[in-house]
Amino acid sequence: MHIIDDMIGRMTLEEKAGQLSMFPAALAPAPANAANPASVSGSTQEQAERVRQGLVGAVFNASDAGWHRRMQEIAVQESRLGIPLLFAGDVIHGFHTVFPVPLAEAASFDPDLAERTARAAAVEATGAGLAWNFAPMVDIARDARWGRGVEGAGEDVLLGGLLAAARVRGFQGTEGLGHPQAMLATPKHFAAYGAALGGLDYNSVDISERTLREVYFPPFQSAIEAGAASTMAAFNDLNGVPAHADPWLLGDVLRGEWGFDGVVVSDFTGDLELVAHGYAASPREAARLAFLAGVDISMASGLYVDHLPDLVRSGEIAAATLDRSVGRVLRLKERLGLFDDPFGRLRSTVDQRDDKPAHRALAREAARRSVVLLKNDGVLPLSKSGQRIALIGPFGQGPAHLHGPWVLFARPDHAVSIADGMREALGVAADLSVVAGCGTEAPIPDGIEQAVAAAREADVIVLVVGEGEDMSGEAQSRVTIDIPGPQRMLAEAIAAVGKPVVTILKSGRALVLEGAIARSEAILAAWFLGTETGTALADILFGDHGPSGRLPVSFPQSSGQSPYHYDHRSTGRPTETHQPGEQFKARYREALNRAAYPFGHGLTYGDVVYEDLDLGTCTLPWSGSIEVGAVIRNRGEREATELVQLYIRDRAASITRPVRQLKAFRHVTLAPGASERIAFQLRREDLLFLGRDLGWTVEPGLFDLWIAPSSETGLHGTFELLPD
Repeated sequence: MHIIDDMIGRMTLEEKAGQLSMFPAALAPAPANAANPASVSGSTQEQAERVRQGLVGAVFNASDAGWHRRMQEIAVQESRLGIPLLFAGDVIHGFHTVFPVPLAEAASFDPDLAERTARAAAVEATGAGLAWNFAPMVDIARDARWGRGVEGAGEDVLLGGLLAAARVRGFQGTEGLGHPQAMLATPKHFAAYGAALGGLDYNSVDISERTLREVYFPPFQSAIEAGAASTMAAFNDLNGVPAHADPWLLGDVLRGEWGFDGVVVSDFTGDLELVAHGYAASPREAARLAFLAGVDISMASGLYVDHLPDLVRSGEIAAATLDRSVGRVLRLKERLGLFDDPFGRLRSTVDQRDDKPAHRALAREAARRSVVLLKNDGVLPLSKSGQRIALIGPFGQGPAHLHGPWVLFARPDHAVSIADGMREALGVAADLSVVAGCGTEAPIPDGIEQAVAAAREADVIVLVVGEGEDMSGEAQSRVTIDIPGPQRMLAEAIAAVGKPVVTILKSGRALVLEGAIARSEAILAAWFLGTETGTALADILFGDHGPSGRLPVSFPQSSGQSPYHYDHRSTGRPTETHQPGEQFKARYREALNRAAYPFGHGLTYGDVVYEDLDLGTCTLPWSGSIEVGAVIRNRGEREATELVQLYIRDRAASITRPVRQLKAFRHVTLAPGASERIAFQLRREDLLFLGRDLGWTVEPGLFDLWIAPSSETGLHGTFELLPD
């Protein structure tokens, strides 16, 4: 008999329920407690006693290696069966070293970078004993009002899937889950959490199965194919059935169609919330519904410890069904090496200092490559000498608002502010004045007057505005996605001085840009860049490195356009001329049906042009391929790294198709005056869509194709998919 089966045979019902129960750590740091609703974990002594009794299988969001060691000693040496604890945490975009928020990192369009930052985060976190990570978030997010888009990869399915797989590989490593620096990844939230109605967090989701399978499922499938052995249920109800109690979602699709044999964990009290949904009449019924639907582990609510034993004794849950979930959890602990060496991650030889030079260097690279240059009228890059610079705005100095949301284990004072980064780049001759001007959402006394005075003495103004880090993330939905009023007033006053303005946007979402901010001579989307914020931005501002990021989300013209995504379908009355006054077309009275800054957009310090589109014979054989390409030329005087994007559209199909879909992309770095032909291979399999029967298909016919610098521009041609 296998050791797991033998262990299950010796367990009481209460011990089995304990293995399926996870609780917040009694010794969690303050940021971890603030990141979730208030919960009662008890004192450290009380939690230790529950571990001793076998009523706790996992704890999460502690970072004290000594406390982890003591709890593990109690579990393996003082509990009846000696089953080790599983220590977990929310390590969303860094542990001690903080990398750009995932949405920012998505702007790099580089899965390798995402894998490397996830690996570094796992190395640091496992050194404190954490073996399980509640990341990556792989929800497609198309409504900028939804605050949790900051945790994901944006609006595109292809990019979302590539980054989901990369982050799983990074967290888990390549040497097996039993390696002491492997951290189990948890793609979340299953499923369609990013489609919450009105962009309101936790809200209902009402979408077709077609949209689920074409848009929201693929990143999860990519993550599971990359080796993820756990996933987390979503807070939302899906077409009337809460995801925590949806046997079709967790059973038929996840385990049946996809063959997933890992563990499903609830989100924080998500099982108990079935009562508030109006789906369960009581906590006991909620426990039954969630468990039978396929949720293996209950997080934070205590429902399983409280109710599973009685549900089995009453016959409402079969003993074999309970044993199956317990077996999944124990086998996962076995895969993580916890039975062989419960203290393996606590004996890591990794340096546990807060500062790791290699990781900080990686954080600087990632931050630099996350910055998107939206606009530049020639003011950038700035000169390091002979230029007086005024750094104005509420985010210019100090440690606040650098990391972004979901940072639980870092020290804010170890991050480099924008002011410090600029001073370091400028050196001893720095001619930099720094003025806040206003707060994030409120004015400050004489703030605008002081800012205007500094602007008058400067040759160029760097204006840092946008969202505070507490304005995006969980439970931070916004009715309007503009920049707060006091900051807009500051921008207008600064613009009136008449000096060139470089605007740096800090945010966890796409923003609507209006007035003086939109008119700035240069605009950089800088998101929340983490530990090396100041150094990375100085690298870009002064031209030591050119900007290479591209938008992973569309910036709409108005909040009223949300949700907006580039790969929308056409209508029977599409806008064609994009001119004001166009009547009886799919457009708002006040805005054209297009983005202010589209998905994929981003400028360089070069002058890049696309030339000589080549589609070969313009035909794609049914069982063959077609090579398409274009010449990318840098006419500028500076090196440029361009993201070359390939889009297609199925001109006519049995199911209406998006106006464009990203199918591939490649980076190319060009010296001044250099050019390179970039080629892509397309096969019939790249053109598949869900047919009327929800099976994957494709039909012969004409396809539009673009090789482009964004989703709304580029070289256009057509090719034909030939019949079999």
